[in-house]
Amino acid sequence: MTATVPEPAPLPGHFVRLDPMTADDYPGLFDAVAKPEVFAGGYGGGAAGLPRDLDEFASFAAGYYNGGTNQSFTIRLVGGQSDGLIVGTSTLGDFDEANEHAHLGWTAYDPRVWGTAVNPEAKLLLLGLAFDSGFGRVKLQADERNAQSRAAIARIGATFEGLIRRDKRRADGSWRTSAVYSVLVEEWPAIRAGLEKRLARIDEPVALTDR
Repeated sequence: MTATVPEPAPLPGHFVRLDPMTADDYPGLFDAVAKPEVFAGGYGGGAAGLPRDLDEFASFAAGYYNGGTNQSFTIRLVGGQSDGLIVGTSTLGDFDEANEHAHLGWTAYDPRVWGTAVNPEAKLLLLGLAFDSGFGRVKLQADERNAQSRAAIARIGATFEGLIRRDKRRADGSWRTSAVYSVLVEEWPAIRAGLEKRLARIDEPVALTDR
């Protein structure tokens, strides 16, 4: 199967819905992810990159999420008292059709949904989109220091490939070491089954948890 960049389209799930991001989503995304605890782990260049207000976030978002053919999604809850609430974002991008490579990243969630069904279902939907589009390897990565993100990547079954030293400059001028993981198309059926099993154990819509 030849890898082809997918056309932007909503990805509906049981607990979340992923919609192609638009600028109209920026206020909701600002409320969800422009928080010190989100950026502290290295997101958006780290703590020094935290936007101070909606205008700063809009400028940040316009550059951070929408490079080239990257497809950024706004993640909304489905069902329950918070139905339709924006709780995060993730992107499928860095498409290399010839080598069948893609990158699943730029992911951030409202801390109130950390540890819920949101991340596993978002990963299930985005990995499924990549492999259904003919890609054979999907990269996931995080700042080496971001233990929470690294643990979440490992829990979905991605394989740790190694560290890229002095990979990206953080907002404070220091250099990030990136921890790189991947999922291959041959591994996808088992990983998909594991994610579906995790989600099948959850009966209720996602409820926000104050932190």
